[in-house]
Amino acid sequence: MMNLIDISHVINKNTPVYPGDICVQLDEYKHGNCIINNLTTCMHAGTHIDMPKHMIASDKTAADYPIGNFIGEGILFDINNIDAVKESSVVIIHTGFDKYYHEPKYFTDYPAISLDLAEFFVSKKIKMLALDTPSPDYYPFPVHKLLLANDIFILENVTNLEKLHGIPKFEVIALPLKIEAEASLVRAVCRL
Repeated sequence: MMNLIDISHVINKNTPVYPGDICVQLDEYKHGNCIINNLTTCMHAGTHIDMPKHMIASDKTAADYPIGNFIGEGILFDINNIDAVKESSVVIIHTGFDKYYHEPKYFTDYPAISLDLAEFFVSKKIKMLALDTPSPDYYPFPVHKLLLANDIFILENVTNLEKLHGIPKFEVIALPLKIEAEASLVRAVCRL
């Protein structure tokens, strides 16, 4: 049996959202003998992936990308293993900031990555950048724009990254819905 680590936050009525985004509404109703749930949400709630169309001119939506774009060899990044970053890697940055996920400061005081580091990731042609924060940067979002312009997806609001420490090899699977949107909720896992 394969060993999986879930790096996704649960989606429910208490899911925090970026200031200005609509709150998650998850309602339950009865339809005949069945229970049905109705979800109203922004695609950027909870653990989600940003597509290029989110910040740059593009006609492509989540549904347009091959599924292989969202699966790749993972690397838990720190400055001491910079040489381990390879083409098509899924780079994960563990800050520990997910502990503030339900606090207002999660969306206002998160650690950002530098444009220099983003340029390094572009030069390495990574596949995806995953973060335990709501964003890799702040307005006017130069890191977002640089990564997305180079077809590097951004996986935001991940969690449980401490479980990856000491694991030499793992695969990241972060499948978006096959949805015609500029972002998507995902169930992201690491397969050991």
